[in-house]
Amino acid sequence: MNLSQLLEQLKDNREFMNCVTRWQVLPAREARYAPFPRGTDPRLAEALGRHGIGRLYIHQAKAFSLAEEKRDFVVVTPTASGKTLCYNLPVLNRILHNPDARALYLFPTKALSADQVQELYELIGLTGENIKTFTYDGDTPGTARKAVREAGHVVVTNPDMLHSNILPHHTKWVKLFENLQFIVIDEIHSYRGVFGSNLANVLRRLMRLCRFYGSNPQFILCSATIDNPKELAENLIGRQVELIDDNGAPMGEKHVIFYNPPVVNEQLGIRKSVLGETRKISSMLVRNGIQTIVFGRSRLQVEVLTRQLKELTADPVGGTRKVHGYRSGYLPSERRQIEEGLRNGSIQAVVSTNALELGIDIGSLEACVLCGYPGTIASTWQQSGRAGRRMGISATFLVASSAPLDQFIISHPDYFFAQNPEHALINPDNIYILLNHVKCAAYELPFKDGEEFGNAEGIDEMLSYLEEAEILRHVGDTWHWMNEDFPASEIGLRTVMTENFTIMDITRTGSPRIIGEMDRFTVPMLLHENAIYMHEGATYQVEKLDFDACKAFVRKVESDYYTDADLNVSLSLLDIDRETDFAAYGEIKVTALVKVFKKMRFDNGENVGFGPVRLPETDMHTAAMWLKLPEKLTASYSRDALQGGMLGIANLLRIIAPFYLMCAGNDIAVVYQVKCPFTDTPALILYDCSPGGIGLAEKAFRMRKTLLERCLDLVLGCRCRDGCPSCVGPMVQVGSEGKRTAAALLRAMIELECEAEKKEEENHAGT
Repeated sequence: MNLSQLLEQLKDNREFMNCVTRWQVLPAREARYAPFPRGTDPRLAEALGRHGIGRLYIHQAKAFSLAEEKRDFVVVTPTASGKTLCYNLPVLNRILHNPDARALYLFPTKALSADQVQELYELIGLTGENIKTFTYDGDTPGTARKAVREAGHVVVTNPDMLHSNILPHHTKWVKLFENLQFIVIDEIHSYRGVFGSNLANVLRRLMRLCRFYGSNPQFILCSATIDNPKELAENLIGRQVELIDDNGAPMGEKHVIFYNPPVVNEQLGIRKSVLGETRKISSMLVRNGIQTIVFGRSRLQVEVLTRQLKELTADPVGGTRKVHGYRSGYLPSERRQIEEGLRNGSIQAVVSTNALELGIDIGSLEACVLCGYPGTIASTWQQSGRAGRRMGISATFLVASSAPLDQFIISHPDYFFAQNPEHALINPDNIYILLNHVKCAAYELPFKDGEEFGNAEGIDEMLSYLEEAEILRHVGDTWHWMNEDFPASEIGLRTVMTENFTIMDITRTGSPRIIGEMDRFTVPMLLHENAIYMHEGATYQVEKLDFDACKAFVRKVESDYYTDADLNVSLSLLDIDRETDFAAYGEIKVTALVKVFKKMRFDNGENVGFGPVRLPETDMHTAAMWLKLPEKLTASYSRDALQGGMLGIANLLRIIAPFYLMCAGNDIAVVYQVKCPFTDTPALILYDCSPGGIGLAEKAFRMRKTLLERCLDLVLGCRCRDGCPSCVGPMVQVGSEGKRTAAALLRAMIELECEAEKKEEENHAGT
């Protein structure tokens, strides 16, 4: 049965349709073309003709024209709209006219670098010219690195390699820096939060070295659809850019189906498992021979679903080659094999984290199943775009969990389809991040007094601080590096945790075999001793975790359960930056500790046991805002009623805040404390989940009244009686007054904020 027939069958299936809250059909769209612009080298036009491209989409032609005018620009069009040609054409055209010209391509992952350079190789081959293009990353052999540095017209790398290898050793890259004319940055929507803030500073260092070597390259940036692409691009590079967002590419008919699992307990609002319903829909697609990608929210979801789909497609001798998992932690060779299998059709289904959300070419998949809402509208469309990359019909199934954010989206489909995708926020001037990169820049090249570092402020004070720390030495008008350490090696771009843990399989006697890796933050929850670690659906038990050596030793076992750990978090106040009578904003320390893990059966999710976790706690300094509930608001409530109301408001803030702060749900955390150590009163605390903060808590502090008003709208508009996952959460632990108490507290808090605003206006009027 093909996809069209299956969709028609589903429309007639009453049980399925009872769970569908929206079936949106996006019609096919015709392409809009433009001729090759003037200035296109005939060799390039001829090569494109051989590739089957006789004319350009309008956004590709616009990009070529802006590049020829030497203007910086950002291209924002959907997945599979031909963004790659927006930078490959102008770069190759410039090199064909000037063989000394050089270009630097930055992709967020090694996988994407390898995929995109293959397409560039093909186009260069069709021109018949000797344009040398090389990938320079951790997998590049040492024997090839010298050739890349000296002869590469186009150097393809990632931000991590640029940060830790190219910039600190810039004297080996003189040919590149002296002749650099283009810096191409693809998938800029992935540079949010810490990663984006770090990249902005890496680019400040890069441009500082370019000025030293006498070049001034132009920037070409590309992004999936977000709400502020121009702002993000300008914050990344520190320069003005032109925006190209008029998409000329065609699109096939796409069905977007919102599926809410059936309710199993109406009083508590509990629904069937999102994993079980995702498995059911995915199995239906796989059984009908429809090539499918399934996105899970976590490594654990991916491995559980992979295992279940492998069992469905196993051949008579137990082979399961048609279904594969895909996530970070798999070895590069495994990921390349999976990507190739998707392209050639030998793999029928892949279960992935958001590692496959980026624009890696994985062929023409027909269906996409999302196990839970990805957290942002932008990511939802990006993941959906992995299916239907060519002109055929495609379908996306969004299967909601009982999480409040999922239920808000699934219950308000009009909001989703009418709303712009989220902002991508970065804070390059975060004091922790900026100071680290000033150290790296000083190592690369001495600073002069008064020298600028991009558009950052306070650089002289930072240099003085580093001198006091005996890292720099000030001689005459120059700041020199005087420390023995190599600063870039100690700084990770994607997290404050620089070390990854290596996972060693010791099942066979002899030398352990590396089967994966994991970041330090995740290790306490998934790699503690006696945990069940999952890899490609197979189960391994963690025999030993060496925290100091960053290694985990695992042994393959047959297990009918998986493990999941509980994370305990405590907060302490470091400093208050701003404060009113009812709210404050400042710095806090977040201490995380994993104490217990649970054992959950694969087939039904039943809890079959638990065990202790003995690992050290981890600390993070970040920014937070907190709302204080004065005694006059809380005196009339019992402790249980107050706790229920605050729990409800915390749930509401988790739903509402990501939309109004324009961030992903996991970028912030919201907690409540009946007796907050900051205030000695009940308080609600919202904090950034990034070390140092990226501005989300500060923005929440400024718009706290709006957030409270939207929370009240949501709780009053929910049709449940006593609270449900769509509003204040299931309130079984505190009785049935939680929803009513939350609404009453919200009204009172809004009234206090209105009174404070009125008082402030009167004071301003008086002065």
